[in-house]
Amino acid sequence: MSQEIRTIAVIGGGTMGLGIAHVSALGGYRTRLFDTDEGALNRAYNTIERNLDKGVARGKVEETAAVAAKDLLAFENDFLTAVADADLVIEAVPESIELKLSIFQRAERDAPQHALFASNTSGLSISEMAGATGRPERFAGMHFFNPVHIMKLIELVRGAETSDDTLAAMAEVGKRMGKEIVTVRESPGFVTSRINALIGNEAFRMLEQGIASAADIDKALKLGLNHPMGPFEMVDLVGLDVRLSILKHLHSTLGDLYRPSELLTSYVGDGRLGKKVGRGVYTYDAEGKAISE
Repeated sequence: MSQEIRTIAVIGGGTMGLGIAHVSALGGYRTRLFDTDEGALNRAYNTIERNLDKGVARGKVEETAAVAAKDLLAFENDFLTAVADADLVIEAVPESIELKLSIFQRAERDAPQHALFASNTSGLSISEMAGATGRPERFAGMHFFNPVHIMKLIELVRGAETSDDTLAAMAEVGKRMGKEIVTVRESPGFVTSRINALIGNEAFRMLEQGIASAADIDKALKLGLNHPMGPFEMVDLVGLDVRLSILKHLHSTLGDLYRPSELLTSYVGDGRLGKKVGRGVYTYDAEGKAISE
């Protein structure tokens, strides 16, 4: 029988962390969202409240469920307070293995002995992070997708020592969050990041070679292959720096097939990081609407 989860601590108040906190509270869990930056916590609070209200207005969320979710949320800048009563700790900080290891070492010290640990990494080693905790059998990957409150998938990633009970408990959490679950064995990039990195990298090579414009490449994949977003729309949403980091990791672990394109590397060097800074492959207005390539 899998462990019952009542309280979830989400570590990291950025785009992914606030989205995970949103679906956690909406799933009926007491949820603590931690970040050291008060500004990030304020933005997270406002974003979650706005997204819940939009869900109600559009008939996607029951008003009573939205009110209950808001009541279940707490925003913490003290790590110990955030994790002290957690049954599940979900890390959602930037894709730095050193940062993630430090988070889990701290969680191992401050969270209850029974707590399960999960990383939202899109491709880093689950087993390496699990080894920093002293409880590798209680550790797995929970890879969410942006925007978390809309995207339906969680990649549940089994590390070398992850127990069946841990996977079962996390799968139940994901289902209560309204997600579909796929379970994968630990491997660089898992399923989605590995395939998506190849598609996006090839799109950058085609753009660099002048084969087609970014807009036409996006249109070709949307209308010809039925992708909901084009590769450049996707990378601007995810962040060019995030995609470059993933490609560097895949290149080092899986070989030359994943060597980052020169154009992507150049864009990141020029500060063209995507929608979050107003310019990536496309340029965006103040409301986040693409206005040019």
